[in-house]
Parts: sequence; structure tokens; C-alpha cells
Amino acid sequence: MGSNAFGQSLTRKEDARLLTGHGRFTADLLRPDMAWAGMLRSPHAHARIRAIDTSAAAAIPGVIAVLTGQDYAADGLGGIPSGSDLIKFPGTPANQGFRFRPEHPALARDRVRFVGDTVALVIAETESIARDALEAIWVDYDPMPHGTDTATATTAPAVWDEAPDNISFVWQAGDRAAVDAAFATAAKTVRLDALNNRIHVGSLETRGAIGEFAAGRYTLTTGTQMPHGLKDALATAVFRTDPANIRVIVTDVGGSFGIKNALYPEQVLVLWAAQRTGRIVAWVGERNDGFLSDYQARDNAYSGELALDSEGRFLALRVRSTAAVGAYLAPKGQLSPTSNMPALAGVYRLPAIHVEVTGVFTHTAPTEVYRGAGRPEAVYLVERLVDHAARSLGIDRLELRRRNLLTPAELPYQTGLGLRYDSGDFPTMLTTALTRADAATFESRRAEAAQRGMLRGLGWAHYCERVAGSWDEHAWLELHPDGRVTALVGTMSNGQGHETAYAQLVAAQLGIDPADIDVVQGDTDRIPSGHGTGGSASIPIAGAALAEASIDLVAKAKPLAADALEAAIADIEFADGLFRIAGTDRTIALQTVARTLAPETILAGQGWWKPSGPTFPNGCHIAEVEIDPETGDWALLRYTMLHDFGRVLNPMLLEGQLQGGVAQGVGQARCERVIHDPETGQVVTGSLMDYQLPRADDLPSLQLESLPTAAPAHPLGIKGCGEAGAAGGAPAVMNAILDALAPAGVQNLDMPATPERIWRALCAAKN
Repeated sequence: MGSNAFGQSLTRKEDARLLTGHGRFTADLLRPDMAWAGMLRSPHAHARIRAIDTSAAAAIPGVIAVLTGQDYAADGLGGIPSGSDLIKFPGTPANQGFRFRPEHPALARDRVRFVGDTVALVIAETESIARDALEAIWVDYDPMPHGTDTATATTAPAVWDEAPDNISFVWQAGDRAAVDAAFATAAKTVRLDALNNRIHVGSLETRGAIGEFAAGRYTLTTGTQMPHGLKDALATAVFRTDPANIRVIVTDVGGSFGIKNALYPEQVLVLWAAQRTGRIVAWVGERNDGFLSDYQARDNAYSGELALDSEGRFLALRVRSTAAVGAYLAPKGQLSPTSNMPALAGVYRLPAIHVEVTGVFTHTAPTEVYRGAGRPEAVYLVERLVDHAARSLGIDRLELRRRNLLTPAELPYQTGLGLRYDSGDFPTMLTTALTRADAATFESRRAEAAQRGMLRGLGWAHYCERVAGSWDEHAWLELHPDGRVTALVGTMSNGQGHETAYAQLVAAQLGIDPADIDVVQGDTDRIPSGHGTGGSASIPIAGAALAEASIDLVAKAKPLAADALEAAIADIEFADGLFRIAGTDRTIALQTVARTLAPETILAGQGWWKPSGPTFPNGCHIAEVEIDPETGDWALLRYTMLHDFGRVLNPMLLEGQLQGGVAQGVGQARCERVIHDPETGQVVTGSLMDYQLPRADDLPSLQLESLPTAAPAHPLGIKGCGEAGAAGGAPAVMNAILDALAPAGVQNLDMPATPERIWRALCAAKN
């Protein structure tokens, strides 16, 4: 296939071993000689720890050690990194920032701050012994008042004494003065208050970690998106050692979506336990435990206000958001509510935008990035707000959008939050999506549903994301004497198909078969550096680095080809896998050149890529739903997504990414929500019996179609696609549901739109 590999729907190289049970996930690496770690979790949302008695647990045969927060402190270990610096956009005041960034020790010492906070660590010979020992630990708790609600966090009991109003940070961006002036003179203004529900990610593989300590070096085997990020955090924040003393190994990862990219207490604890005991220590989390201890996601309460002129053209957008960070500020806990808020600009001509975000502590598990990392939250608010404005002002929803959509003639366009859109055709995207969704005949389908006593609705969500513009990646290629090529890169697949995608990309550059390319990820000793996987950036950034490495490898091989062809190096050209003497038909293949290498010799190429700016993938989702007003139950009947991801490497892998993202967006709209009992702080949705994930039969066949425009700032024309499905799924579905409910008088509804909530909203609208 060679140079024709780019753009082909190649099947995934990794699927053969994964589907035949030969995957190597963390739990597959357990051995009988490993000790087992057990975690004692707090049953209280907030309590003082008066005393801990571990003597009975330590006396159980087979228990190796029982450790507490006091032991952790005595050994001088640092805590989990608490957030990173707040990003600054145009209009960001110089005096804003964090008010309090708490220490996050891997074991709680004097207080627990959420149900699931880790209180003690047991190391035992077997899992069953560890369980028995956990039951034998006695903790004297003094329960304290707590608060788990985001919207009322600033008046709730303090999570930290140092933050009596529970505010961790206040962040803003945009031009407040311009927005205030626009609202003062606007012909019309509308406001929408909305909630973005807290999510449990529920990746297929639960979290796990194996810790080793030998000869002064720590080795952590775990599932993560960012091996080098974990290595650096462990070295600098926790163990305070030379990073060379830390090795992180990642094999297969069974899903992450952001939830496994940051450092967790358990990853610290197995390494500490290995150092203390001289044993290899393993921990694999259970599903129910994950509902308590996994970082969670979303959880925002916000208001959006839109100012319009007399003709319905947007003048300004004002957003106020309260974002829960949980009991501790996770390593990237501030990222979703702040750095991706520029997605509020959407695909619209919005002259002025101002957003203010207040990050608040609550007695809940910390929140982290989750597929889209703030972009789905922003898209949800602005797309709901546009529909709400249309209804409030008596303007057709499509007409309001068309009046305000940016056109290709206006690009490049500087948004009110500092982004410079460089490509896209938003009007054509919307028009084509409506055609594919058969929107012109929707009213006849609505009428037919009404005859059956059903409510039918059609909803849109149009988005433009900023991705793949914030960091750099290195990549390495090794050409072996047998003609095979090894690609090494510091990202980490967690289900996307990197082994296939990277091989396909390198194959296209080198003109060889993707089957002859091996991809290596997930070992910080083998791979010198790497940012990791996230932000829809693996193919746009690491892929570009691999393309540069391909150029370097060809340059290194050219002298060998010249020798073989008995020609001057300056006369050698390379294309489609062949070195050629310019102007002749004399050629030699790259893989044939490789066979001239001495045994055990490797010819290496290196590449580096740092984008000059982000890319802007965009698209339009259209959902069609039908609701039974007697029960509130509803079905998603049709789903259409038009998308622009620039040049597409593998259409089949792309479709898989979109299907998964849409499912997660629909799941948030339909059924997903972490619920805490307000009286006790307990997680009510603490198992898969209580927390509903979307199922295959919740989704219709998804109609996905590409409408690409090239990414001008990217050498391969790629924009990135990993999070776009999640960005449009929730608002498209919720807009469709509210379109169905609007004739019955329902004006607003928060996610998840469960049958009970819909039924209650319909009942309330009748009264």
C-alpha cells in the first residue's frame, strides 16, 4: 500500500490480539509473588480523624504492613499536584487566579473530605487477606457538616478552613467593558440558567497500578494517557528525586477519556509500599470502588446571557459559571472549566464575549478532564442558549442561526475570546446536515407522531473546537536490517488505535507497507520524552512529529542508497518508498537499503513538531427524538453528524471515534449523573445498578459524513477528531427534546433528561 496508505480504512492492527484475549492490561500483569494493596475509604463526606487503630489488622497472618497518613507524613512524601497555573486569554485581569490550592496527600491525615477519601493502606500476601485486614482497622471519626451541591457551594460548610467560602479560584476572559456596553444598548436580551451534570467516566478497564522499588529506582506499571507526566509528577511532587529514578510502564489501556491521565493516590501508594516492604505491590480497583475514588467530571452550574440587536443579530455573550473541583484540586482540575471556555464563541459572529468562572470546593470526589475537557460544556451552554433565544424572541431557530453564522469569506476571524479561526464552511455544514437529516419533511413526521399521541422533536448543535495547539512532541523511527521500521512516540493509546494510525501515517511517508511498522509507546525508559495523549492531538501533533522523523530517516538513508546505486548523494531523489537517480529509472527501495546495514545496526530518524497555533475541527449534529408524554420515556430515532476534521488519515478509525463520542454525549443527556445524598454525602449512584450508562440500543444507526476543509496551519492538513462526538451529542439531543416539549409549555430542562424528569416537567407545565 505504501504511499497510498493515507486516507484508507485499514483495519486495526491491535484488534487481533485484543479480540483473542492476548491484550496486556494492568490486571493481566499480576503474578503470584506480588503483594496486594488494599485501600480503606472514608464512609463520611466530612469528618475529623480522632484516632486510627491498626493493631488488629496488622496481627492478621499474611498482612505485611498497615500504613496511615501519619506514616506517609513521617516519610516526608509530597502530595498529588494541585492543579496547574490558570491559562491567560485576552482580557484576563492580572490580579485573578487561585485563592487556595490545597495539599492532596495520598493518605488523609487529620480529616477526610469526601466519601471515598483514602484513609489507610494495607499490604498483604493476597487480596482476600487485604480485605480482611481492611475490615479490622478501627477509625474514630468525628462527623462534620458537609456540602455536595455545586450551585450552593459558596454558602455551604467549608471543605478547607483556609477557604471559608469554598472558592479555589476565580478566572475570567474576554472584554467585560465591551460586553456590558452591548447589553446596555441591546434591543433584546435573553438568559438561560443550566446545569452540566457530574459524570462518572466508567472506562471499561478499572484503574490499577503495580509498584516496584529496586536499586534506588521506582517502577510504576499502570494505565495512563501520559506516562511522562506521571513520571515527572512522581519525581518532583511526591518522592522529590531525580526523574531518572522513576520509570513508568504502560501496556494496554482499556479506555480513559481523560480520567486516567493524571496522578492518583493509589499510584503513589503502591510505589511507597514497595519501597517500605521490599515487595512488588499490586492494586487493581473494583468497579464499585471506582464510583467513589475515580476522578469525576463536568459538574458546572452556569448562566448564559445573549444580547441581540433589533434584527436578531448577536451583539455579546456573557457567561457566569460555578465549577466544582471537588474536595481536592486534581492535577488538571482547573483545566476544563477555564482553558477551553473559548469554545463559547461557537460558529457565530459574536463581537464581544466575557466569561467568569468560579472554581469551588465541595465534599465530593475531585473532578478532572473528560472527553472534550471543557469544550462540550461550553458548546452545550451556547447551543442551548441560541435555541432558548429563538423561542423567547419568536424567531425560527434555523433563521436565528443563519443570521449569525460566520461565513468562509469572513475567515480568518478573531473571536471574542482570542481565537483566530482559519478554516471551515459553517453555513454549508449546517445546510448539508439538514439535508442529510431530512429536516425539510420533519413537520410531517411530527404530525404523524402527534396522531399517535407522541411528541416529536428535532435539535441541532453546531460547534467549533480549538485543539492540538498547546504543546510539542518528539518522535523517533528506527530502520532495522530486516527492513522493518519501529516508531517510538510519547503518546499513549487508550483505545484509539494508535498502533494502526501511526503505522499508517509512517507508511504513507516512507512508501512501505503498514504491516512492516511496529509502534512502541508507554515506557519512559525506552522513549526519552513525550507530552502524552489528550486534547485530540495525537495524530495532529505526534503524527506531524513522525512525519518529520520520516524525512530525517530518509535523509540518513540517502547516502546508503547513493552507495548502492553508485551515484552522488545530490543526484538521489526519494518518493513512494524508492530512492532514484534523478532523470533515470535506476531505483532501490528503502527496505532494500536497510538490508545493507550491518547486523544489529539501526538507522535512526528523529522528528519534532510544535504547532504554531491550534486547529479548528467543527461540525453539526442533528438529533430527532420521540417522547411518550404519558410516561416521559423517549427514543432517539435519528442522528446525523456532518464534520470537518481536515484531511482524514483512516476513515474507519475516525468513524469509531465519533460513534464513541456521540454515545458519551447522548449518555450524559439521557441518563448519566452522579448523585449524592444531601443528608449524608453518600454516593447514591455507586454501582452500575444505580448509575446508568448508555447502551447500544439507546442509539440509532449514526449517519456520519465528512465535509473537510484543510487545516492551513498543519503540515498534513489534519485537524483532530477525538472529542468532537462528545461536544455535539448532548446539546443536539437536549435541543431535540425541548423542541418536542415546547408545544406542551416546557421551556427548560436540565440533563439528564430521564423519563421521570420529563414527565414531571410536563405535569408542571399543565398547572
